[in-house]
Amino acid sequence: MALALVMVFGVTSATSLLLERHRLYALADSAAVVAAESFSLQTVRLTALGVQAPLTSGGVLASVENYLSRAGVGALRDVRIESALTPDGRVAEVTLSSRWSPPLVSDFFPERLEVLATARAHVIIR
Repeated sequence: MALALVMVFGVTSATSLLLERHRLYALADSAAVVAAESFSLQTVRLTALGVQAPLTSGGVLASVENYLSRAGVGALRDVRIESALTPDGRVAEVTLSSRWSPPLVSDFFPERLEVLATARAHVIIR
């Protein structure tokens, strides 16, 4: 009976953690898409490789901060922007973190855990 109870606690906690991770990734993904559209129209150029719309790390970060303040974080707790940048001027990369607590605290699971999610979005203009 005790083993069954521990298994129920484990499955419940694992499911809760998985849902937290999915929610955080969805938030990071939508923030990255918004950030990939943060380029200035004055910087769009036609090059031999096609149309280029360079991003800046400052613009990506400002877009992510603005998006999170407007969209909210839902049921996620202690959401932080770990990084919001562009490694090459064409990709917006956003890493968010949140704190997860299991629904049932026991000796087998940590009381709190930091969850990270990273998403990338490309600028594509045709």
